[in-house]
Amino acid sequence: MNQISSLPHAPVLGAVFMLGAGLTFAIINILTPIITYQMGVPSTAVVFWQYVIATLFALPLIARIGLAKLRTSRPLWHETRAFLSALGVQFFAFGFALGVPVWQMVALSMTGPFFILVGATVFLGERLTVQRLGATVAGFVGALMVTQVGTEQFTLASLLPVLAALCWGSVSVITKYLSREEAPESLTLYMLVLITPNHFLIGLLLGIAIAVLPAGALPAGLATGFDFALPMGEALGLIAVLGLVTAGAQYVLSLAYKVADATYLQPFDDLKLPLNTLLGWIVLSQVPAIWFWPGAALILAASSFILWSEQRSPARLQTA
Repeated sequence: MNQISSLPHAPVLGAVFMLGAGLTFAIINILTPIITYQMGVPSTAVVFWQYVIATLFALPLIARIGLAKLRTSRPLWHETRAFLSALGVQFFAFGFALGVPVWQMVALSMTGPFFILVGATVFLGERLTVQRLGATVAGFVGALMVTQVGTEQFTLASLLPVLAALCWGSVSVITKYLSREEAPESLTLYMLVLITPNHFLIGLLLGIAIAVLPAGALPAGLATGFDFALPMGEALGLIAVLGLVTAGAQYVLSLAYKVADATYLQPFDDLKLPLNTLLGWIVLSQVPAIWFWPGAALILAASSFILWSEQRSPARLQTA
């Protein structure tokens, strides 16, 4: 047990760190639509420079872990994990760029545990119980409510946070697979080192797609491709803040999981939904639709049940 987690107030520290991480992520979710949707900076460019800056701030952490931890027998899996993580961020930022409100983006991104459950069942051979299947169905019913499928308010852009959740859920399944042989420090280091180059790679692939595909084949908003030029003026200042906050969010989140168990921290993590909704209303004047509330409640309840059952599974209890 590490020194910090043995402190008598470690659970309190964990809750404080988790709330701090939730606040920093909320700031990211407010700044991104301001820079992309309001200022018109391409989301691919915003995300690339955001992570360039975040990686610079993370250099002390990379040095502390040590590049020796990059030794691995599964480099392709590490690259796939980093690529999917970057792709999820790109989907998420593009949703903001198209004007999807913060409350909808965050609620739908919380469908990640359902994709993790499916992936762990199909690819890792974990057992699918009736309870978990029911929770997954309930969660996706909640997601349908939040996306407002069947109403005039529904747009295909509303599916972008779901695609992001799919990518991030896949990352979690791959991480679970790699953690059987790889050290946690190696998993962290590979993500820190590879995430920014993969944002660059996604931009290049998008540029190639624009050059090859016929006009109109890609969604509106992607036609500019990847702009390598760093935005100037106010946008540059906000992107710098975005990069700093991104690095800080990851660091504070790691501190939370270092001092307290994931099951204990989950209710504090779930507070990100009302926190983002409140900030989106105050800063961006985005008022949630009526179906948001029951849909979000279903997603929260179902994802919390899945995470709770994961912690109580026999395999996990035996290795605890």
